[in-house]
Amino acid sequence: MCTTDPNASGAGGAVRLRARLCRGFLDALEVPLLLAVPLVMTAMLLLGVPNAAGFMLLVVALVLLLFFAGYEAGRPALRQIMPTLVLASIAAAGRILFASVPDLKPVSAIAIIAGATLGRRNGFMVGALAALTSNFFFGQGMWTPWQMYAWGLVGYLGGVLADAGAFARRDGSVHLSALLVFGSASGLIFGAIINAYDIIGFVQPLTAAGAVARLASALPFDVLHGVATSAFLAVLYVPWTRRIARVVRKYGLRS
Repeated sequence: MCTTDPNASGAGGAVRLRARLCRGFLDALEVPLLLAVPLVMTAMLLLGVPNAAGFMLLVVALVLLLFFAGYEAGRPALRQIMPTLVLASIAAAGRILFASVPDLKPVSAIAIIAGATLGRRNGFMVGALAALTSNFFFGQGMWTPWQMYAWGLVGYLGGVLADAGAFARRDGSVHLSALLVFGSASGLIFGAIINAYDIIGFVQPLTAAGAVARLASALPFDVLHGVATSAFLAVLYVPWTRRIARVVRKYGLRS
């Protein structure tokens, strides 16, 4: 793994150079890694590969491992990590709190807020860590890496859109309609990842009718997920982003 610890070798400069090169390599892999999952899914579907579920699980686990390695390679200070961990903990607790209501969860909204205020990588980390930790309550399984990736992707895209100015007007106010549209779409994005994995890996024999039936059964839950995310964003986005932004400016948490 990348390291910047000069004690790890007698040649501290060489170690630091290697760490920078390693970090640069992992940074360059960031977008290809995120794209690898849907591309592999598409390939599995077109090629009709047997045992696709196991192969896709291996791919998404590798993607998560390399993404986490890239985050760690940046050697973030504790003060930079803490807001990410706090938001991930709140998202996990919120998921557990609303456990009795299917798909009415604040995880996507909090991941989007993290991406918008702390950067796209932290948005991914909040979504992924919230899924991992909350599944100690809901139950761990082969679905956990997929939930980590799907919620992480929602947070990452939230960060990308925020950086592009999609959620802010010229006067500095929040572009609420754009925010709520993405909040609604996030439920479909999350559902697309989970449903595609389920269909390609477990609908046997894979037929158009079987895929449509699976998607139709999941659609109400995905729509509810999106509506709930929009509702949480409508309530939380403005006050939370303002408070987090003050902390970010005060401690220089975002590069």
